[in-house]
Amino acid sequence: MPPRSRRSQPRQPGRLNEAARLADRLQRVGYTKRDIARIINRDPSLVSQFYTRNKGAAFVTALREVLTAIETGGITDLPELAAIAARHTHRRTTASGARARVRGKAVLITPTGSGTGRVGAQAIASGSARLRPLIAEAARLGLRLAFTVRLAKTAYVHPSGSRADSPGIRREVTQRADHTEERSYGSAQTGGFDAADFARRVDAAGGDVTAAIHKWLVETERIHTDAQIVHLEIRTWRPTSSR
Repeated sequence: MPPRSRRSQPRQPGRLNEAARLADRLQRVGYTKRDIARIINRDPSLVSQFYTRNKGAAFVTALREVLTAIETGGITDLPELAAIAARHTHRRTTASGARARVRGKAVLITPTGSGTGRVGAQAIASGSARLRPLIAEAARLGLRLAFTVRLAKTAYVHPSGSRADSPGIRREVTQRADHTEERSYGSAQTGGFDAADFARRVDAAGGDVTAAIHKWLVETERIHTDAQIVHLEIRTWRPTSSR
């Protein structure tokens, strides 16, 4: 019988890399993989890859500093820990010393202020972390923001096209065959929303973009409290008066 491939063999606990060992220590003091992902401003899938694909070397220093802050400084707040990690998280470099290219669709903002980020059900369940840098950068640049959500039709408080739901953009409703419905909130024509306000909301939610958007929709009486977002898109642009 041919030997089993190395890929099919589970990684032994004693062979965990340093990032995984640090992540284990964080979990022992009460933080989840999702929390760790928020702290390093990455998707939770990357934290899982510390264990399965030997990734995470770029975050070792940040994770060590976070553990020190928790164990010796008594800091437990996720936004504070994220700020500490950010000071020790740096882009990878190539062999020539240049900054390595990374996938960054959610943080691409053009010189005109136009930017778009989308996430589906899996990323939404983990807080839509990929959208947080887009919102933060839009806030830093003083941009406007709009978003589209998809939920079950019954999750919305108002019927399709209601002016109480999204005044001025009643056409921005898409019916789906799976009994969900997409609705857009804000547009360049209606002025949209202040990105800085939503950045503050995301920070208040511990970096959870999904929770921040959900809370806004509930507070403004657009969706029911038990509604679940299954698709989320963020769009940004520069206000006309700033051009």
